[in-house]
Amino acid sequence: MLELKHINKYYNAGTVNEMCLFEDFCLTVRDHQFVSVVGSNGSGKTSMLNIICGSIPLDDGQIIIGGEDITRMPEYKRQRRIGRVYQNPAMGTCPSMTILENMSLADNKGKAFNLRPGTNRQRVESYRESLRSLGLGLEDKMDVKVGVLSGGQRQAMALLMSTMTPIEFLILDEHTAALDPKTAETIMELTHKIVKEKELTTIMVTHNLRYAVEYGDRLLMMHQGRAIIDKEGREKQEMQIEDILERFNEISIECGN
Repeated sequence: MLELKHINKYYNAGTVNEMCLFEDFCLTVRDHQFVSVVGSNGSGKTSMLNIICGSIPLDDGQIIIGGEDITRMPEYKRQRRIGRVYQNPAMGTCPSMTILENMSLADNKGKAFNLRPGTNRQRVESYRESLRSLGLGLEDKMDVKVGVLSGGQRQAMALLMSTMTPIEFLILDEHTAALDPKTAETIMELTHKIVKEKELTTIMVTHNLRYAVEYGDRLLMMHQGRAIIDKEGREKQEMQIEDILERFNEISIECGN
């Protein structure tokens, strides 16, 4: 379970450019819950993910995962427990290394470094089977450098690599935004499959309202650092794209746009 307790975050505090990002923000995500998050630019979606992952520090508040307070835990240590897939497919893989080498890196995440070879040849068949499950033919390209793959293939690999080792939380940061529509559909189907099979607790930030409505069992809409819509269960199932668009229009009018 993830708990964000009384989160406060200001940018440029004490200056004329001071901006309040979060003020007394609280959020609880239960184990195995798949939360879709939408909101306009600057609403706090990605900043919330960065706070969870430790990319930006808090001013006040607590972050608790699995009953442990990780508020002061460095970002690199959090990565042992949190998997993250970024909007840019290049950020989740190493383009100058082969598919096999990338898989080996992911397989050794969080483990101590030593002088043994970085690639465990005994694990090759296991990697091949994992890649075969993607249905993209990558299992026959183990010695190909990742940099020559398409954006969709790289994003599929990033998703697979982020969940190879046991994690408590999966973060999806607009992971289909840079893909063409057909590839985005493939990645979303793969996302649904992996999350279900591994029973992962997941937060997915997206600008695609259809994905937000169709995927996950809870929907949040962020605005100015607050959750102005929070629906789950039957209420989430009954949500329509038009309901979210209507709320977006209300916000736009309130902000004078």
